[in-house]
Amino acid sequence: MLIKKPADIRYSEVTPKSVYLNRRRFLAAVPGAALAARELLSPTRGLAETKFGGLAKSPFSTDEKLNTLDQVSHYNNYYEFGTRKDEPAKNATKFKTDPWMVSVEGDVEKKRKFSMDEILKLAPLEERIYRHRCVERWSIVVPWVGYSLSALLKAVSPTSKAKYVAFESYWDLRQMPLATPERSGLQYPYVEGLRLDEAMHPLCLLCVGMFGETLPPQDGAPVRIVVPWKYGFKSIKSIVKIKLTSSEPPTTWNIANPPEYGFYSNVNPNVDHPRWSQAKEQRLPSPFINRPTQIFNGYGDQVAKLYDGMDLKKFY
Repeated sequence: MLIKKPADIRYSEVTPKSVYLNRRRFLAAVPGAALAARELLSPTRGLAETKFGGLAKSPFSTDEKLNTLDQVSHYNNYYEFGTRKDEPAKNATKFKTDPWMVSVEGDVEKKRKFSMDEILKLAPLEERIYRHRCVERWSIVVPWVGYSLSALLKAVSPTSKAKYVAFESYWDLRQMPLATPERSGLQYPYVEGLRLDEAMHPLCLLCVGMFGETLPPQDGAPVRIVVPWKYGFKSIKSIVKIKLTSSEPPTTWNIANPPEYGFYSNVNPNVDHPRWSQAKEQRLPSPFINRPTQIFNGYGDQVAKLYDGMDLKKFY
């Protein structure tokens, strides 16, 4: 039997998880559906399940206890689909992510648009178990799937002018009717940014899945960034544009409230949010904010050198 590896599977061939999980309900309800479904889902039609096989285990992973898939996919910050934690899972179910293109432009030698097929084949996929810490003080541990963002950036050859990397999320009111300033207080499309050396750090993940499967819509499908030493809002979801620039790019939460959300947004227990202390965190599903917050979310040994000589209270 031919078993496809992740590099052989086109993104357009991946069966949406909702379809896969509901296939038995479909077969039971529709006369003659079993024969049609067997033909549609047969290997000769090239369709694949949602799982990625043969993932390498990353040495960057933590050995902390994982959160469950249900916890990670039903407690989300994704304001385009609602501002309450339970709303994105309900409102993003029909989000269309195929076809999908990511444009990489700006101060690069090889401007290019990547399809998801090309992104999946650009570098070997790994499973990376990262801590994820939100500015609201809750944290989770997630087995993300992807590879270092540096692989994508190297493919376009940044020029000597490139000092920063700007990211832009998908935005379409036809699919995201809640994504308006009146409803969320944010300007759209959602934008974020990193310094180039931060983006090139091997911990900075170009993420295409979690728990060995493709990303659910509410978790940033089909491709997002995960920056584990920064607060969660820096890990921008559903990316459609990456632009390398010579100057610091605007970021959505800094535009909305500069005193509370700086450009760097490194996890730092010594810098309080203006409305609460960041010294402790709540590890879901616990209801208690009782875990000591680690500097750089516990990744200080790997990333502290990026900020040598910087005042981390001034550059928050």
